Amino acid sequence: MTALKPFFTFYGGKWRSAPHYPVPKYNTIVEPFAGSAGYSIRYADHNVTIVERDQLIAATWRYLLRVSPAEILSLPDVEPEQTVDDLQICDEARLLVGWWCNKGSCGPRKSPSAWMRAGKHSSSFWGPEIRSRIASQVERIRHWTLIEGDYREAPASKATWFVDPPYQVAGRHYRHQVGDYADLAEWCRGRIGQVIVCENVGAKWLPFRPWRDIKSNESKHGGKKSREAIWMNSESKP
Repeated sequence: MTALKPFFTFYGGKWRSAPHYPVPKYNTIVEPFAGSAGYSIRYADHNVTIVERDQLIAATWRYLLRVSPAEILSLPDVEPEQTVDDLQICDEARLLVGWWCNKGSCGPRKSPSAWMRAGKHSSSFWGPEIRSRIASQVERIRHWTLIEGDYREAPASKATWFVDPPYQVAGRHYRHQVGDYADLAEWCRGRIGQVIVCENVGAKWLPFRPWRDIKSNESKHGGKKSREAIWMNSESKP
């Protein structure tokens, strides 16, 4: 099936780099640190469970999982002098629009970024092209399951686990931190099925190995390249 494009972008998102990671061996995919679910979106027709602790991200996904294509198409533009709070739409829709006001940020924004105000890159910011894209895709994720909570609340399923937590060093910009990486490492080792864990080169909480340099979402917090590392359980390795 054709891969979907991002419903919104988030700092550290994996949609661009997902094709470089191992393909899922199971029809069930679990992303316990969902963010914008870049890996699952590439395999959206699988049985997907996304787990997200961040209330704003979870609310955005809750809206996307229930909203109709017609409602998405009816959402207004954000004029250069406006903020998303000026829009006569529900709070969840404001979050969705806010993510698209500044691509690859750590949170939804209230006002359009300078690039958005410049009117360039229509596929990167909120407007008719993004509305049309999302409206054409929302029916494809109706079967997904959202769990708002900690990664430990993920179901103990035999699945393809794509674990992309806030990185131990580079993840300091996230609103919610992991806290105890030793506990996370033990939890990852205990998953059943195919387990893929993402980090930056230099992380030690699992025996990571260098993976590849990947172009990341541009933001004020990050550069254009990320030196990615990976840990996979024995079932994940070629």
